[in-house]
Amino acid sequence: MTSARILAVNAGSSSLKLSVLGLQDEVISSAELPAPRGSVHDDAAALSGQLANLGPVDGVGHRIVHGGTRYRGPVLLSPEVRRQLAALTDLAPLHQPKSLAALAAVDEALPGVPAVACFDTAFHTTIPDAASTFALPQQWRERWTLRRFGFHGLSHSYASRRAAQLLCPGMTDALPAATPTRIVTCHLGSGASLAAVRNGRCVDTTMGFTPLDGLVMATRSGAVDPGLVLWLEEHAGLPASEVAQALETQSGLLGLAGTRDMREVLSRAAAGDKRAALGRDVYLHRLRGAIATMAASMDGLDALVFTGGVGEHSPEVRSRAAGGLGFLGVQLDEARNAATPGADDYEIGVAGAPARTFVVAAREDIQIAAETRAVLSQQPATT
Repeated sequence: MTSARILAVNAGSSSLKLSVLGLQDEVISSAELPAPRGSVHDDAAALSGQLANLGPVDGVGHRIVHGGTRYRGPVLLSPEVRRQLAALTDLAPLHQPKSLAALAAVDEALPGVPAVACFDTAFHTTIPDAASTFALPQQWRERWTLRRFGFHGLSHSYASRRAAQLLCPGMTDALPAATPTRIVTCHLGSGASLAAVRNGRCVDTTMGFTPLDGLVMATRSGAVDPGLVLWLEEHAGLPASEVAQALETQSGLLGLAGTRDMREVLSRAAAGDKRAALGRDVYLHRLRGAIATMAASMDGLDALVFTGGVGEHSPEVRSRAAGGLGFLGVQLDEARNAATPGADDYEIGVAGAPARTFVVAAREDIQIAAETRAVLSQQPATT
C-alpha cells in the first residue's frame, strides 16, 4: 500500500496535535486542538471540520502511551487491539484514556482510513533484564508483569536517530553497525525522561512501571522512596487515591517551587526566590545524576541530546546540567548554547569535546509517520 500522506495523531493530557506529513517528512498541514473529552460522537464532530481542512490522508498513526509487553512495535489497529489497549489503562491512567479517545474520534471522523498504533513503550523493549527487572518477589513479577516499561519512546527513538545522523553527516538512517554510538537522550518537557541508546538500541531509561518514575517533572514527583508512600498511607492515614493524585498532579516543580513552568522557576530563582531556587536545584541534581547513570549503562558517552520543551528552549537548564558532567567528556560552548540558530537541530558542545552535545527538536510526528508507513507497506493494496 502506498502511503504518501500520513496523519500523525498525538493526544496529550491537555491537547491533541494533528500533523499531515508527506513522503519527505515535510509537514503539509497541522493543527492543535483541546484534548478529547471522551464522548466519541462529540469528539468526532469537533474533529471533522479540522480534519477536512488538513486535507486527504492515506493512513493515520496514533501515539499510544502504553503497549505493555505484547506490542514491541507498531501494529495495525483492529477491534481486538483496541480492547487490549483499553485493558492497559490502569498503567497509564492520565495518558492512555486520552490516546484511546482520540483514536475513537479520528476513526469515526475518517471511516475506512487504515490506522496504526505507535507505542511509547516499544522503543524500550530492548532494555536488558538487568535494567528492566525490579527486585520484587518472583511470584509478583510473574503474576502481574511488574517491570520497567519506559515511556517517551517515540521521542527518544527519533532524537537518538537524529543525533546519530549529526554524529555522522551524510547518513540517512541508522549508523552502520561498525560505527558504535553511545547516546543519552534527554526528553525534558512537562513529562521528562532519559534513555541510554547504544548502537541504535535502548539499553536503559529512567521511567519505570508507570510514567511517574524517574526525573522531577512539571507536576509529577519522579522517583520517591516506596517506604515514604507506605508511611503516608499507614501512619499519616492518607488514602491511596489521595497519595496518587498528589504524586501525579501536585508534586514535581509545582510542589517544590509553586509553579510547573520552568521559565518561571528560573526567573524567580534568579531574582532570589529561595523556593524557586530549591525547585531548580532539585530538578538539576536529579537530572545530572540520571544522565551519569545512563552513561554508566553504556560504559561511556559519545553524545548527549536535549529535546522537548525545556530541553530545546532553556539554555540555562542545559548549561547547569552539563556543568556537572565534565567527567563524562561533556563540555558546552556557552555562546553556542545561548544562541538561537535557524536550524531545528544543532550542536552546542565545544569543538573536539570527548562527548558531543546536541539540541534536537522533538519530532514524534516524524517517528509516528515512519512507523505507520512501515506497517501499511505490508498491507495488501485495496481495489
